[in-house]
Amino acid sequence: MKKPLIVVRGGGDIATGTIHSLWSAGLIPVVLEAERPSAIRRQVSVCEAVYEREKTVESMKAVRADGTEDIPDIMGYGNVPVLVDEKGEGISELKPDILIDAILAKRNINTDMRMANLTIALGPGFTAGKDVHFVIETRRGHDLGRIISEGTAFPNTGIPGNIGGFTEERVIHSPVDGILSIVKDIGSFVKKGDVIALVDNEKVYASITGIIRGMIKDGYNVHKGLKIADIDPRKEEYENCFTISDKARCIGGSVLKLVCRYMVDMNEKDI
Repeated sequence: MKKPLIVVRGGGDIATGTIHSLWSAGLIPVVLEAERPSAIRRQVSVCEAVYEREKTVESMKAVRADGTEDIPDIMGYGNVPVLVDEKGEGISELKPDILIDAILAKRNINTDMRMANLTIALGPGFTAGKDVHFVIETRRGHDLGRIISEGTAFPNTGIPGNIGGFTEERVIHSPVDGILSIVKDIGSFVKKGDVIALVDNEKVYASITGIIRGMIKDGYNVHKGLKIADIDPRKEEYENCFTISDKARCIGGSVLKLVCRYMVDMNEKDI
């Protein structure tokens, strides 16, 4: 069966769930990322390859490509190429069969359904049938992962999903502008009130007791109000810090369904 060229815009933790689903099915996508990604769940985000050159998530290795000419060699080794291209300028050169917008910016950043034969967007900010062919619901609950062929996903509420009885309390934002220094990194157990980071000289405190599931990269230049950390109140869920979430897997499965449907249709036309 002929394999399509797939481009995924974004390499954060939710995007990585989709990328991993495709990779597990033998489909290696090209990932386009920002020059300075701000992923919180760094341990499960392929965008970290931008900084580290390589990032492995659940046996899947992502490798930074310095240009489009590096992509074939990286894919040839079974690895996922990550190219710095925040604006998607290389899409016209790559000419993908399938384009997936997984930036989760809650708005459309220059993604158009004319960019590929099949275009898919994750979350709010897109209209299926207008901006892209399909939208995938990203809000936790009964409709998580639902494939939308007409209309939009639920609008962003600004309220994080409920984990262990906590929503807004488990997410920590920068109190000031400045350079972040990590005191307690991902996987650390903390008690409410513990210092987990510094932004310049301003202390950042744990909002609840639990395990730090996400923390923005050490040395990142943050602005006041930026999400910088996430605490999981479930002490027994340590391994969750280093594995793809149920939410990301669900969304990735829905994307894979659409890709498989496209491949069947594509190959039937070739018969």
